[in-house]
Amino acid sequence: MGNISANMVKELRIKTGAGMMDCKRALQETDGDLQKAVEYLRKKGIAKAEKKASREVKDGLIEAYIHAGGKLGSMVEVNCETDFVAKTDEFKDFVKNLAMQIAAANPIAVTREEISEELVGKELEIYKEQAKGSGKPEHILDKIAQGKLEKFYAENVLLEQSFVKNPEITIKQYTTEVISKLGENISIRRFARFRIGDE
Repeated sequence: MGNISANMVKELRIKTGAGMMDCKRALQETDGDLQKAVEYLRKKGIAKAEKKASREVKDGLIEAYIHAGGKLGSMVEVNCETDFVAKTDEFKDFVKNLAMQIAAANPIAVTREEISEELVGKELEIYKEQAKGSGKPEHILDKIAQGKLEKFYAENVLLEQSFVKNPEITIKQYTTEVISKLGENISIRRFARFRIGDE
């Protein structure tokens, strides 16, 4: 316990944004291993964030992002629990990053549940047809089509997309990290994307 220096705690705080006592505890639990301590805090943060997911969100921000040249833009509404959090730089940056993500990655829905069953059915049909042409046995065709559908979700569902500024994490993971830092439930309510000439 005595081998946890103030510098290690400071470094972990910078890396994770967690509180001092949480950082100290994480380092003690992981015998001073910085990488493991980061993982430990991440898991704790995710657990905390999941607990907060049922709390009501009645404040928030609307942010617009206009791409250079003014031919592409997006608008997003993100809700949080209090006006206090809505005014923090961390929350403002998060909403700005989401608006930029929407402009860059062109999602069609926030969650997979919001995509119409009709569209999902159509996609699945296309994938099954493509799989048939591959000459693979019948029992594998469904698996192939299902795999392609998962890829479709990863490309088109905002929460499942890779974060453009850090492709190692998804927007859902990024949201969870922000929830755990700010201590409030956050919900991406809706968005719109505009491109000159698009219907």
